[in-house]
Amino acid sequence: MDTLQNHMLIAMPGLDDPNFGRSVTYILEHNAEGAMGIVVNHPLPLCVSELLAQLTIEHDADSYAAQSHVVAGGPVQSDRGFVLHTPQHGYQSSLKLSDDLMVTTSKDILEQLTSEHAPEKFILALGYAGWGAGQLEQEIADNSWLIVPADNRIIFDLAHGEKWQGAAAKMGISLWQLSPQAGHA
Repeated sequence: MDTLQNHMLIAMPGLDDPNFGRSVTYILEHNAEGAMGIVVNHPLPLCVSELLAQLTIEHDADSYAAQSHVVAGGPVQSDRGFVLHTPQHGYQSSLKLSDDLMVTTSKDILEQLTSEHAPEKFILALGYAGWGAGQLEQEIADNSWLIVPADNRIIFDLAHGEKWQGAAAKMGISLWQLSPQAGHA
């Protein structure tokens, strides 16, 4: 299978795992050793301002960015933060994922999220999703996921509650019309 890096996984309706049900997961890395992704549509009951306050990071609590919800990026290392963001000049610690998407775990970006130096768009996630060698491929074969190329509009512009259906609509389907049963010929 080709790499799924820079693609999104759309959870099939029958996937009832509490970490991944109705999820959209951006794949950061995929190779022979496994895969790593960030769930982009499972908001936590925590906004960016509250997290920054917990970390004693000065910020503008009244900014639009401060009111954004932090998302549960996945069940692995849920105390570790990841920021998916649009390209921003000066962020040397960010890893370029595509021409229009970057990721960082560097604390310095947190200090700028509510300032004029913040990236235009971002998602702050706690934790990540991880798969061992061949595990994700097996889950795809078991009909747990649909795959679609990454789309910043879905990642950043849709409300969290609209991303699952929005990602499926990119494929021209409605998830509610799909059977939870896998068909194998």
